[in-house]
Amino acid sequence: MLEMLTINLAVDVAMMVVLCLIAARIGDVSFIDAVWGFGMVVLAAVSWLQLGDPGARATLILVMTGVWGLRLALHLFTRWRAHGEDPRYARMLAKAREQGRYGSAAFKVVFGPQALLLFITSLPAQIGILAAGEPAAIGPLAWGGFALWLTGVVFETVGDAQLNAFRADPASKGKVLDTGLWRYTRHPNYFGDACAWWGIWLVAAQAGLWVALASLIGPLFLTFTLTRWSGKPLLEKGLARSRPGYSEYVARTSGFIPWPPRKG
Repeated sequence: MLEMLTINLAVDVAMMVVLCLIAARIGDVSFIDAVWGFGMVVLAAVSWLQLGDPGARATLILVMTGVWGLRLALHLFTRWRAHGEDPRYARMLAKAREQGRYGSAAFKVVFGPQALLLFITSLPAQIGILAAGEPAAIGPLAWGGFALWLTGVVFETVGDAQLNAFRADPASKGKVLDTGLWRYTRHPNYFGDACAWWGIWLVAAQAGLWVALASLIGPLFLTFTLTRWSGKPLLEKGLARSRPGYSEYVARTSGFIPWPPRKG
């Protein structure tokens, strides 16, 4: 197991080095957001390929990770191609760009940390696949995890589609999206991500307590990131400044878990 995870980590770092070289050449690291989902698919696939006889549960985890990751990667890559460089990354690397050290700074600030965080977050998929190397049955816990994962994928897919339609409507400029899933949670896409990875973790946990404990850091860290660190807090800070009426939306709408809006 340790040897296989070491191979995964080497693949992860090599992938980030190559992508950093591409970013240095084009002068933009913003596509790293799309790499987040795609990279997890790569690590799940490398784990699965290291098994001599992947069982049904290992294959299920690979498919779940693949569907989630490729959908997210395509969504974020398309958004990057449509809107160009993300202002967050532009500000983060502005000084390095002026000093002619964009590539080294990009790896230190963006691609290096992403390699580590991506590896940690996707541990449920990696360990879950590697621990189910022998033909392993899909038990009740795994099916429960699949149901939770499916809920999450549907939630974030519908939420992203509603947000895209809202942004494409010129009449929505400067307004707050508070219809559809966005009426019940301010972040249906983040809620969906969390459900998807807690679902994958439950499927992995079918292998035993040690797998559940060894991979628990993955969904815990992802949920913390989405709700307390670089997800919801940063996004809402910007929206509060740029969207009139956003504070009223926050006051009546759940911040994460879907819930009927509070009455004013």
